[in-house]
Amino acid sequence: MNPPFRPAPGPAVRDLAARIRRLPPSCGPVRLVGVDGHAGSGKSTFAGELAAALDGAPVLRLDDIASHDALFDWTGRLLDQVIEPLSHARTAHYAPYDWRDRRFGPPRPLPPAPVLLVEGVGAGRRALRSRLALLLWMELPPEEAWARGRSRDGEEQREFWNAWVPAERRHFADDPSRPFADLLVRQRGQGYEVLAGPAGTVGPDQPLTHGDGPPAVC
Repeated sequence: MNPPFRPAPGPAVRDLAARIRRLPPSCGPVRLVGVDGHAGSGKSTFAGELAAALDGAPVLRLDDIASHDALFDWTGRLLDQVIEPLSHARTAHYAPYDWRDRRFGPPRPLPPAPVLLVEGVGAGRRALRSRLALLLWMELPPEEAWARGRSRDGEEQREFWNAWVPAERRHFADDPSRPFADLLVRQRGQGYEVLAGPAGTVGPDQPLTHGDGPPAVC
């Protein structure tokens, strides 16, 4: 089977990758980069493009850490299975969750890498922020993101989304990520735009805005 086609990263993503490489490690030898945002905001697609610009950096998808019984109550699993071993330069082993079979699969190794992208709703939660080298937030309003997600997943996932939306609202009301984001990422008609985030950690040598292609039409 041929691998899925993925377009070459645009200038904004390549510049972001270069910026990430210059960051000091944040979890043992690893630079953990959180990619957070509302469900349906394009986190997975963007993380895949950023990983490609980082020469194939691994992506840990929080969908593999969460479960039906713990949509957001997975901090302990992530810390024990992933963060703790990586912080000691050891290979992590986590059991990915199968959303169709509703069970955890066999452990999957995750060796220390120069950069590891942690992608999913809640990647910027307070329990993880001290371990992150950088927190990115996908800038898309919740209602628009959820509508995209519902359209993507179809009618068979309607009950899941009916439970997910109020759970996500509660999570971000209690533990918001966006106020702590170092950078905001907007999907444009062509590529992405990267802007300074509310945390305001962009250095003087780093552009506050960098986009691919023409401005989006509002």
